[in-house]
Amino acid sequence: MVSRKPKVVVTRKLPDTVEARMRELFDVQLNPTDAPMTAADLAEAVARADVLAPTVTDRIDADLIAHAGPQLKLIANFGAGVDHIDVAAATRRGITVTNTPGVLTEDTADMTVALMLAVARRIVEGAQVVEAGGFHGWSPTWMMGRRLGGKKLGIIGMGRIGLAVARRGRAFGLHIHYHNRKPVPAAVAQELQATWWESLDQMLAHTDIVSVNCPHTPGTYHLLSARRLKLLAPHAIVVNTARGEVIDETALAEMLADGRLAGAGLDVFEHEPSINPTLMRLPNVVLLPHMGSATVEARVEMGEKVIVNIRTFMDGHKPPDRVFHATL
Repeated sequence: MVSRKPKVVVTRKLPDTVEARMRELFDVQLNPTDAPMTAADLAEAVARADVLAPTVTDRIDADLIAHAGPQLKLIANFGAGVDHIDVAAATRRGITVTNTPGVLTEDTADMTVALMLAVARRIVEGAQVVEAGGFHGWSPTWMMGRRLGGKKLGIIGMGRIGLAVARRGRAFGLHIHYHNRKPVPAAVAQELQATWWESLDQMLAHTDIVSVNCPHTPGTYHLLSARRLKLLAPHAIVVNTARGEVIDETALAEMLADGRLAGAGLDVFEHEPSINPTLMRLPNVVLLPHMGSATVEARVEMGEKVIVNIRTFMDGHKPPDRVFHATL
């Protein structure tokens, strides 16, 4: 390991407290403009950095990694998801990859439930009516939505965030169903009164609200395909705070527009930051700009994890958040 301060390139602007600490500890290159790096910028960065600290907006593919300098030994990702990083290619080059798991769990789960409520209770539609001056008094049959209590919530991916969503769902009176590679421990299942479905198809056919909480991997790309979306009942709601690529966005938009699904709440998109134009026009869809983890607390804690991973690695130890592979 290097005895001097490691050269760390940070690709996006981070919270001020995080950047201040990085200046103290590292020979750091920050991004004060917060503009995403171009492919050329990233190539120049990996050619000279000891550590690259990217975010979800950076594509760290095999070609980029192949052009990295021999001194690049760590990619310390600012974020939990690593689908934008070719971890296998990095491993082959002897480059360790770390992420920042855990700290965004509660905030993302909060946003997931917020989207469920917003879609089911037509909150955005109601706010837009008021803002446009269209509220002319209460009516017994106007702007009616659906209650959450008593509905069946189907969670895809029962990891940290999925479990946090399930606990919140129970508090709202939802019946918890989930699809995962394996069941959660019996004590957790009993606490949540949760039903495990080995078959995703069967779970989708029995749920009222679907929450996507799994990572994007080759195995989860379009996991909610056009075929699977058709298994949902017309009154069903789809919520996604994970990764846009997990859902066939074109098929979802078509079904929402045709009334074959009741609504959707999306914080992520398949071709982000581009959004399917049909989704933009639909009143039964709530769209957010990938802000599930956008709390001061989460972003600072994410930065602190990046720093810990870098310091631990540079001290010759295994970083606490090393990434090996993604799982559902």
